[in-house]
Amino acid sequence: MTRFAIIGFGEVGGIFARDLRAGGAEAIHAFDIAPAARQRAAAAGATVHDSAAAAAAQAEVVFVPVTAGSALAAAQSLAGGLDHAPFVVDVNSVSPATKQAAAEAVEKAGGRYVEAAVMASVPPKGLRSPILLGGPHAAAFQALMAPFGMNLTPFPGPIGKASSVKMCRSVMVKGLEALTTECMLAARHYGVEQEVLRSLSDTLPHEDWRGLARYVISRALIHGRRRAEEMREVARTVQEAGVDPLLSAPIAERQDWAAARGREMGAEALRTTDLDALLAALAATTQRKAAAE
Repeated sequence: MTRFAIIGFGEVGGIFARDLRAGGAEAIHAFDIAPAARQRAAAAGATVHDSAAAAAAQAEVVFVPVTAGSALAAAQSLAGGLDHAPFVVDVNSVSPATKQAAAEAVEKAGGRYVEAAVMASVPPKGLRSPILLGGPHAAAFQALMAPFGMNLTPFPGPIGKASSVKMCRSVMVKGLEALTTECMLAARHYGVEQEVLRSLSDTLPHEDWRGLARYVISRALIHGRRRAEEMREVARTVQEAGVDPLLSAPIAERQDWAAARGREMGAEALRTTDLDALLAALAATTQRKAAAE
């Protein structure tokens, strides 16, 4: 059976560990810079190490799910633990140039770099989330992971091509979160949420605009910090394409704003499945912040 390492034991790392364990992984090794994350890893049955390199040295497959801003540093931190040529699977949402730099660091240290672009939110499907793979080791990694039922699709082209699909998609997905948050918070102020939602349903047909609005706003409030980092990489991707990131950069700012409001709202308010309750809590938090300033 295969031994795994997970570098970064946040939401995605925890889900991957759970599903790998359920799929019969021989062992799971872990490292995270945060003490609380290391505690979660230990509670999940992983062997926690003092460094990323030490964890990687014990595994045939090294998953690296960290924040976008830490992706390159995480890849570089594996040096010294890749002499046995494990697969290093970079699932971070970063620009093609960042992926290429990470690949160079991993290959130089002896690892086999696998670009992985996760094309959907991880929590619903976990390890079976659709993933595009890039790089010369994609097919070998796909074959190794066949027993775990991963939804892997090798994507032709150089390192960075698969991630360009994800990053261009994020302009729309994270942009929708930011736009919906801004739209519905303003509509709440004027007392016209229902009319706005009805108009949206007529213009952009969707079976449940209320549910969609609640979901995308809550994702920004809960995960805005991580999304803001990703959007800065998206802006870099757009810039590298010769297009001014006139919208991508402000989306990052709105995601940062949402993360700050989410921390102030508290867990109970964020768990609600009711759009009205979520907007009421967000509006109250926003008003308190404005009054304090």
